[in-house]
Amino acid sequence: MQDQELIRQATEARTRAYVPYSGFQVGAALLGASGKVYTGCNVENASYGLTLCAERTAAVKAVSEGEREFVALAVVTDKGVLPCGACRQFLAEFGQDLRVLVADTAGMCREYRLSDLLPDAFAGAELA
Repeated sequence: MQDQELIRQATEARTRAYVPYSGFQVGAALLGASGKVYTGCNVENASYGLTLCAERTAAVKAVSEGEREFVALAVVTDKGVLPCGACRQFLAEFGQDLRVLVADTAGMCREYRLSDLLPDAFAGAELA
């Protein structure tokens, strides 16, 4: 799958964001190793701590459908904001080699590796 298609799907998912409090729309598209794409948007809650980020929404959808390996994630916001720390840690559970494409609504895009965004992530091996 081409990066631009993944960004397009994240952009589309962003339009479905439920953001009555912040107005900050985020869309994500997560490419599984199977080739299937799982999209997500942020969903706010009046109890702010219960808000779900777009990246975690996409990952939960993927895992709930049996996908456990991921190739790339596209995240789209107005200004190209990076995933939050909680999302970085959540995604690290499934591998540190994930390509992360961060795009803005003007078409600018930057690429990272999850391992660069969250070096020395806490992992399941730490629990053994």
